[in-house]
Amino acid sequence: MAAPEISQTRLYERLTGDEDSRMCKDIPDEACQEQPRNFFLHLAASLGNKLADELASARLVLPWLLGAIGAPIWMVGLLVPIREAGALLPQVFVAGVIRGRPERKGVWVAGALLQALAAAALALLALFGRGGLGGALVLAVLVVLSLARGLSSIATKDVLGKTIAKQRRGTLMGWSGSLAGAATLAAGVVLMAFGDRPGELALAALLGVAALGWAVNALCAVRIHEVPGASEGGDSIASTLREGLRLLRQDRAFRHFNLSRALLLSSALALPYVALLGQRQSGDELGDLGVLVIVSGLAGMLASPIWGKRADDSSRRVMRLAALGTAVCCAAGALLAWLPQAWTTSVWPYAGLYALLVIVHAGARLGRKTYVVDLAGAEDRALYVALSNTLTGVLMLIVGGLVGALAQWLGSGALLLALAATALAAAASTQRLPEVE
Repeated sequence: MAAPEISQTRLYERLTGDEDSRMCKDIPDEACQEQPRNFFLHLAASLGNKLADELASARLVLPWLLGAIGAPIWMVGLLVPIREAGALLPQVFVAGVIRGRPERKGVWVAGALLQALAAAALALLALFGRGGLGGALVLAVLVVLSLARGLSSIATKDVLGKTIAKQRRGTLMGWSGSLAGAATLAAGVVLMAFGDRPGELALAALLGVAALGWAVNALCAVRIHEVPGASEGGDSIASTLREGLRLLRQDRAFRHFNLSRALLLSSALALPYVALLGQRQSGDELGDLGVLVIVSGLAGMLASPIWGKRADDSSRRVMRLAALGTAVCCAAGALLAWLPQAWTTSVWPYAGLYALLVIVHAGARLGRKTYVVDLAGAEDRALYVALSNTLTGVLMLIVGGLVGALAQWLGSGALLLALAATALAAAASTQRLPEVE
């Protein structure tokens, strides 16, 4: 029985560059002993979650789903705000409940199972949903999916902070992103094989695989060894809000981080508009959706391990580099939008730009996730994550509505230029953040 453990430990040390897997900075000794095993369970759970996220993407797959069932076009504009804000807004309201539990992985499991059920429902709607009613049901299921995602998100980060030591978390997230990118790449190849054939069955299959991904996420979470922690922080919603406002007033670094994160929304908001430019060239053919899925998966596979290692050295610098990359990509997208249509008759220029934007967006996400986990102490980590996510959810709804109005009024090119300017402001803001590693 000892040989597998030794092999697992050695593989862990090779993946992390850790010469001694039993040396831990900020987790209990008992959790440190279980760190190699927990690392691979986190890795498998994250693979299932990230693959499911890609295959049920509100930026790519769900717009195709609404088109395939004949839903009204205005519904497409609601997908990303619902997906993002629905996952972020409620988190501060459940943070007090989660902090009152010595073990938090049960909340993670509940959220993952709800996401699996929601993805299965979307798969059924791909087969049987039609018209406005079908589109409304897709949006309703997406609300449930997003709320469950928020439930899992806060618990996942809290369990990560309790079971994986500092300067190993970014590496873990980087490797999970790489594996998920490879799996998504395979899904895109399958989609390309469908070409211009009817897509309802293929979309249902994709969403069915997403449901399985979240089921795997729940199964791995159940098996993670979590040392019971402090539960004194559990409190009512009102007390949690008061504590969160106190943190914002007193913790200058946390306040500055949230400003930087708000400006970094530019990368997330730009992605669907770059994809939309590509869709205008190709229509709703699954083959071209496959191209975008492939480049997204390939970009994630290549970028995540690099960002992960850099985030363990300085997550602040990762956010700054991602912001600068976003500015360049948005400016390039504006240029493509203004070129004569005859010069851009293929989906490929947009696919290349989409891939670059996925790379820098991965850096923004991984950098800010690592930063907030390392910034917070063990007792307040859940509240830091929840409060930051809730603030971002509010901004996503407000800014998402404004961005949609600007796109309707000014066009995609001018909107992308505005997002490029926002990204430059994010780079300036993150430069002034303190180091936390």
